[in-house]
Amino acid sequence: MKTILTTFFLVFVFLASAQQLDADIDALNQQLAELARQRQQLESQLEELKLQRIQRDLRAIGLPSENYILHSALALEYAEEHEQARWVAHIILPDIVGGSVGRTNDFRPDPLVATGTAVEADYFLKYPKADGTFDYDGFGYDRGHLAPSADFRWSEKALSESYYYSNMSPQVDAFNREGWAELESLIRGYVFRNPGSQLYVVTGPILREGLPVIERSVNKVSIPEYFYKVVLDRQNGRGIGFILPHQAINAPLETFAVPIDAVEQRAGLDFFNLLPEAEEAALESRLDKAAWIPELAGGDVEPLHPPSLPPNHFNTVQARLYMGKGEEITVCGTVVGTRRSRSGNAWLNLDKQFPNQIFSVFVRKEDLPNFTYAPDEYLLNKKVCFTGKVENFNGTPTMNVEVEEAVGLELGEK
Repeated sequence: MKTILTTFFLVFVFLASAQQLDADIDALNQQLAELARQRQQLESQLEELKLQRIQRDLRAIGLPSENYILHSALALEYAEEHEQARWVAHIILPDIVGGSVGRTNDFRPDPLVATGTAVEADYFLKYPKADGTFDYDGFGYDRGHLAPSADFRWSEKALSESYYYSNMSPQVDAFNREGWAELESLIRGYVFRNPGSQLYVVTGPILREGLPVIERSVNKVSIPEYFYKVVLDRQNGRGIGFILPHQAINAPLETFAVPIDAVEQRAGLDFFNLLPEAEEAALESRLDKAAWIPELAGGDVEPLHPPSLPPNHFNTVQARLYMGKGEEITVCGTVVGTRRSRSGNAWLNLDKQFPNQIFSVFVRKEDLPNFTYAPDEYLLNKKVCFTGKVENFNGTPTMNVEVEEAVGLELGEK
């Protein structure tokens, strides 16, 4: 009998212990759930405070005009006669480095533009099909972001608001998806390369009377000829501007980089106008391209300015226009990278190093004895002109040089 009682007692203790374990686990899970709820609440409060700080900082540094509307993380002036913004100002926070919010694609009219904005039917028409999908009739233009959505990937609210039509401008796809996207990525990359930096950015089209319009759009949206972007890193005392033609961009971005005050003159706007006068003048007049474009800091150089070249000489960007034409031309640039291939050919890249080369020259192994020097060694870091036919080598304009006489040192001087 005693053995039976002992057994019952042990079973009771075991069951009670097991029940207590389950209760303890449930209690901890509840605590974790409550902590997660509190964390989510705190993160939401923190996001809202950061958005309020963005609004404060945008106003404090000076917006281009007083006639603007203010959203959670951007401000803009809407040009009703062109059905798009004259300028959009926003801030890129260091938070984008860890941001993970994806595209929302919730394009919609801006409720704060009292006169109404462009709408979907200004860019394309869509017709429902029986299977629930749509047929699209596009007008030939992308809905190009001025303030890019990826600049807000730390905030769902701010990113969603970047899809207001007030933040859109019609852009041809070759511009929007390539050159313009490359510029946006370059600016974001600056934040990754300079931890802790907060960038002030103003973007817009250069608008004027008489611009062509999208004829099939319901609101006759204007088609800009140029777009600009100005960027300010006040912490490190740097600023840069870009003016890009609205077309496929075949030249390196530094070709379009200018001081901020040059953009002000073209756009007729005054950026960052509440900065102390001396600071504003210095930031907007100086231009250090290498601080913003890492390839320049890594040894690349800007293509030579065409007007500085002798007659009938072309820079490395212009060389592409003659690719495959079978015409002999003279192309000038700085030899920034060289190598010998496995087969012994000498390769030289002008202005841009591999893998971003924009113009290459090669000398076959059997032609190297025609030179009194090793081209890949002697010409490195020199400004040189090469004469020959420009061919297409895997998409890169490339010239085969066979004799030393086809090479002109220091811009054509033998």
